[in-house]
Amino acid sequence: MTAILEPTLTDPGAAQRAYELDRKHVFHSWSAQDTLDPMVISAAEGSHVWDGEGNKYLDFSSQLVNTNIGHQHPAVVAAIAAQAAKLCTIAPSYVNDARSEAARLIAERTPGELDRIFFTNGGADANEHAVRMARLHTGRHKVLSAYRSYHGGTHLAVNITGDPRRWASDHASTGTIHFFPPYLYRTAFHAATEAEEAQRALEHLEQLIEFEGPSSIAAIMLESIPGTAGIYVPPAGYMQGVRELCTKHGIVFIADEVMAGFGRTGKWFAVEHFDVVPDLLTFAKGVNSGYVPLGGVAINPEIAATFGTRAYPGGLTYSGHPLATAAAVATINAMEREGIVQHAERVGTDVIGPALAGFVERHRSVGEVRGLGVFWAIELVRNRVTREPLAPYGSSSPEMNQLVTACKSRGLIPFANFNRIHVVPPCNISVEDARAGLAIVDEVLDLADTFAE
Repeated sequence: MTAILEPTLTDPGAAQRAYELDRKHVFHSWSAQDTLDPMVISAAEGSHVWDGEGNKYLDFSSQLVNTNIGHQHPAVVAAIAAQAAKLCTIAPSYVNDARSEAARLIAERTPGELDRIFFTNGGADANEHAVRMARLHTGRHKVLSAYRSYHGGTHLAVNITGDPRRWASDHASTGTIHFFPPYLYRTAFHAATEAEEAQRALEHLEQLIEFEGPSSIAAIMLESIPGTAGIYVPPAGYMQGVRELCTKHGIVFIADEVMAGFGRTGKWFAVEHFDVVPDLLTFAKGVNSGYVPLGGVAINPEIAATFGTRAYPGGLTYSGHPLATAAAVATINAMEREGIVQHAERVGTDVIGPALAGFVERHRSVGEVRGLGVFWAIELVRNRVTREPLAPYGSSSPEMNQLVTACKSRGLIPFANFNRIHVVPPCNISVEDARAGLAIVDEVLDLADTFAE
């Protein structure tokens, strides 16, 4: 791993001014504006960030699960600076060496023949464009996606989303239909085993396809391993079954790898765990650790050929932006050079997985733990028998808020959603830092136990 030095911090006065200007002028996403008291981040390095008062925190959230190679990786920072000095921006209609090389490096790592790359500015628009490609390719309109999923905040992407963030924007007008995915801990199919869950979930999906009309369905979009929805890993056979249903009915299979891709699960892409090749694969976040906004769609030859002589009706001013793609080139090369993907796998197998298994044994508030690599969820309950969640679906609770506060007071920034705490540090977190963070979570779970029967 690259050696790093602690950064020089900004002065408290500058941090206070930043906070005051934020509260006066910045409109925050997914938030009631008058209730916010956001943390000032003055500096970051590796797996740590510093607040406006100079307090150091271990970032167990990777921000929004995107700083896969940590903060301020010197090789990526240098690549952005070098690209800025050379060519800051150029329209996507021109050839640019950073864009071309980024496309090559991504195509080399995607499964199968997903060798054509359409660049976007992030994950939501990647998913929007993937659906547009599928609709134009098939001449169909409907898109099927799972409940307990997240695919982005733009209009179509948030309607494809299967969690409560969709509700405010869903007017049943976007051609999106939802189904129950396999999730044994809270099974919709009364299954007792992973095998039963997979089989019954596939039967449910096949029936939905039949009732909706296969000839009307353009695509099925699935997160290869759902992220903010709970990091529930699909059981053996499920993804292969979805692939077979799509092939049978001429439906485009879109794998959303925005959060799970680029080393997060211990492989370049999470779909590799299931020996499945989708027709389209979307990515963002970890492709360049979020240093400059970038996303994209990896496209198979058949769909790419649809637009060989027929113009694709879509584009973005900043598609394949030189600063973003230079950051992607540097990120992917650093991940290869430093063995970061393999490191993420080992940390999951040797450190995080065993620690979380211990949490299940010691803490009555822990209903289930699940994950791969550096992509794990701890599901918290009030009662293990009834599995009543510590926060209601689609919301938080005073108890969960206390747990988040307890983590921060101990120097840990967690990723929390509904009744879960996710363990999602950078893919190159040191074993020492991973264990330190897990020790804090272990201590905070003592507090969670006081809320459980």
